[in-house]
Amino acid sequence: MRAVLLTETDTLPQLVEIDAPQAAAGEVVITVAACGLNFADLLMTRGQYQERPDLPFVMGMEVAGTIASVGAGVEGLRPGMRVAAFPGKGGLAEQVCCPADCCVPIPDAMPFTQAAGFLVAYGTSHLALEHRARLQAGETLLVLGAAGGVGLTAVEIGKALGARVIAVARGADKLEIARKAGADLCLDSEGLDLRAALRDAGGVDVVYDAIGEPLATPALRALRPEGRFLAIGFAGGTVPQFPANILLVKNLTVIGLYWGAYLKFAPHALTTSLSKLIGWYATGHLHPHISHTLPLDQFAEGFELLRSRKSTGKVVIGIRD
Repeated sequence: MRAVLLTETDTLPQLVEIDAPQAAAGEVVITVAACGLNFADLLMTRGQYQERPDLPFVMGMEVAGTIASVGAGVEGLRPGMRVAAFPGKGGLAEQVCCPADCCVPIPDAMPFTQAAGFLVAYGTSHLALEHRARLQAGETLLVLGAAGGVGLTAVEIGKALGARVIAVARGADKLEIARKAGADLCLDSEGLDLRAALRDAGGVDVVYDAIGEPLATPALRALRPEGRFLAIGFAGGTVPQFPANILLVKNLTVIGLYWGAYLKFAPHALTTSLSKLIGWYATGHLHPHISHTLPLDQFAEGFELLRSRKSTGKVVIGIRD
């Protein structure tokens, strides 16, 4: 089968032919229809992600497709079922093998391209906002990087939870996408005095930050007393270093959220969250935004779209119809 293989860090992965996988006990093999790209994929190519699979490995963290075969002991899943899955790696291929626990059945009406980019982005935002930050109806949520893969889902979920949402992104086109997702106030990050703008807007209760500096610290300073700052990622390249005295004086809380870790220490939190999200999708409350869908042999263009920040929402690689 065809697969995108990374053989060493700081090099471009290559499209190669490798053997198709076989399901062991507790595993399933999925015929991949589409694979969602994530900023974490870029970090993996540099050896900078928190999960570092042994080289060489097939890239691609999340997929959607149909189950081709199941291993011994697998219950509730059968060949032919439509699923989304988070294998963590191996998804940029015509087939992937992963633990059955990583799979979530998807509605027949959900296109594979949407399902392939659904789990990580929506799962991250939902766990972060509802489970970790306890965002309440009537509170104000600030989303940094609001037109990106996870940021746009944070706008949607924040509105679904009843919050007022302030979106920060670069450029009118990206801000319009955030506005259509439900943002109440949109701020262009280019040349922005963020702290002043947020002060004028009345402050915020929760910050959702997938960017890092230079926006993180002024966002933290704009939090109201007992505000919560969610550290989601550092797409801007600079990890914030917060002065502890600010946290003390305003009784602030900084909260980290790494969605993939829940697979290891609290998988039922993930399954509960994803079940709710799939339900919201089925009832029309969520509208995944995919800016680019590319064929497998153009995967490198997809990586470049992420690196250059020219995409909005998700970039998806289509592998089979």
